[in-house]
Amino acid sequence: MDTNLALVLLLAPFLGFLLNVFFGKQLGKSLSGGIGTLSVLVSFAVTIYFFLQINQTNQPISISLFDWIQINNFHVNFGFLLDQLSILWLLFVTGIGSLIHLYSISYMHDDEKMHTFFAYLNLFIFFMITLVIGSNLLVMFIGWEGVGLCSYLLIGFWYKNQDFNDAAKKAFIMNRIGDLGLLIGIFILASLFSTLDFATLKTAITGTNANAYWLGIAALALFIGACGKSAQIPLYTWLPDAMAGPTPVSALIHAATMVPAGIFMVTRLNFLFDVAPEVQNIIAVIGAITALVAATIGLVQNDIKKVLAYSTVSQLGLMFLALGMGAYQVAVFHVITHAFFKACLFLGSGSVIHALGGEQDMRRMGGLKKAMPTTFWTMMIASLAIAGIFPFAGFWSKDEILISAFHGSMIFWVIASIASILTAFYMFRLMYLTFFKEFRGTEHQKSHLHESPSLITIPLVILAILSTLGGLISLPTKSWLNEYLAPLFSKVAHEEHTLGSTEITLMAIALAGAIIGIIVARMIYIQKNTLPKEDAEMTGVAKVLYHKYYVDEIYDALFVKPINTLARFFRDYIETTISNLVFGFGKVIYALGFQGKKLQSGSIGFYLFAFVLGFCIIISYLFLAQ
Repeated sequence: MDTNLALVLLLAPFLGFLLNVFFGKQLGKSLSGGIGTLSVLVSFAVTIYFFLQINQTNQPISISLFDWIQINNFHVNFGFLLDQLSILWLLFVTGIGSLIHLYSISYMHDDEKMHTFFAYLNLFIFFMITLVIGSNLLVMFIGWEGVGLCSYLLIGFWYKNQDFNDAAKKAFIMNRIGDLGLLIGIFILASLFSTLDFATLKTAITGTNANAYWLGIAALALFIGACGKSAQIPLYTWLPDAMAGPTPVSALIHAATMVPAGIFMVTRLNFLFDVAPEVQNIIAVIGAITALVAATIGLVQNDIKKVLAYSTVSQLGLMFLALGMGAYQVAVFHVITHAFFKACLFLGSGSVIHALGGEQDMRRMGGLKKAMPTTFWTMMIASLAIAGIFPFAGFWSKDEILISAFHGSMIFWVIASIASILTAFYMFRLMYLTFFKEFRGTEHQKSHLHESPSLITIPLVILAILSTLGGLISLPTKSWLNEYLAPLFSKVAHEEHTLGSTEITLMAIALAGAIIGIIVARMIYIQKNTLPKEDAEMTGVAKVLYHKYYVDEIYDALFVKPINTLARFFRDYIETTISNLVFGFGKVIYALGFQGKKLQSGSIGFYLFAFVLGFCIIISYLFLAQ
């Protein structure tokens, strides 16, 4: 029965994909969206069944479908592993995924290719489920590459806009760079242990004195793959550009599926990273730097979705910081709460964009609080959560990260604290510019301001509730999440939360920092009524931050332009030379053939003369050879 239900869990979204691909246009928009949403709801229902079962028995479910690869002593099954981590991940992949599908029915209703959009969304969920439940690295890699493909399809969904196509290609290519590292790590582990099965790898790595050097190289290579998928320095620049896709895509990528995949992979292979402390240090450093850099960039962005995009990069940096500290449960906790409030924020931004006819520049917004009360209050709750305000979900998970950082390194704690304060500032900058003061858009937009339909607001309300209550799964002195995940971690022993004076002081400092960030934002954008400058008017540090430290320009100068120059050289010279050589041989043969065809005159006398001449030459040769 477990096998059949696991197949239903996996294949329900794939069936929705097939129905929408082949019959979606004939079914109509509403039915197409309904099928897409229902297929993910089925997976969510099956996930709840497995969650209740595993929560009761505390035993993972391992399912082997068939032998996939057998080469000498290297053996790989195509199978599934349903344990605490995978089921927990599936709950928000399918649960929030269902809400995003429901939201999309209304948001994408005017799009002529709505059925294609839902087909891609379903395929995205299918591959993410594959990634999460795979029992070995190769099955996980299928899902890993699949979500990369779907991100390309969805980011470039409005393909008639070349900028959107470029953003899709950028996301695809930068992820392939990271995936090369992932493949190298997989090859190293396969070479060392002749297996890629997670359970077998865990036994082999923790139970033997494996080569520490190659394990470190494998861990570093796998982390490079995580950097690409989860947008960490230096492979982070694709994620803000990915905002080119429809807003539900942004929510799905950032909150529920693709972007947290790197966190999942590192957590799944925690036993490998535990024996590579140098790599863990690198992970912590990269996470801390990414959190701070992305937070500073978010301070001056004016596109509402790009503010949220850099917020995602920054929050992911905090999660990797926790992973680098060995605090896997803490990273997972923040992944879950982040899924709640970030999905709410992205879908809320989509509601705003929907009401303004596609406008995304916060300088052209303002005064939407009265016209869109549901959108406002749900986004306000999510903003309080991401800012780390008590008692919302982000307060508990972010404080866990800060406490872990404090116990690991004072420098990490300072960096993470600054990033958190900046988060509170730019999120309330977003809220004040979008919802407060007078409306700064056009009169046409003002006359059409209205709250979004219920299919858009209902998911927002549910996500706002989760953003409020989500922290209850891991409270100080009593953490259900830590107890639930404890069997997965070999090195990090489960410890009951404590609230000593140090922890209380750190929590108070973090809360005070968040409040200060909010107050400063209010002083600038409400009391002083300051508006961000137009792009051409920006100078100094603000200009550098607005242009994202010119990292894209640096990459363009270091990699893109030299590669384009090399490509043009091969096109204009090497390819031309080879083509001329090949065509030259052809011309010679053609010329010889052209002259030779003149001998085919049709004269029997000439043919007889040629025959006699040839015969005489042969006889003469044979005679002389003697």
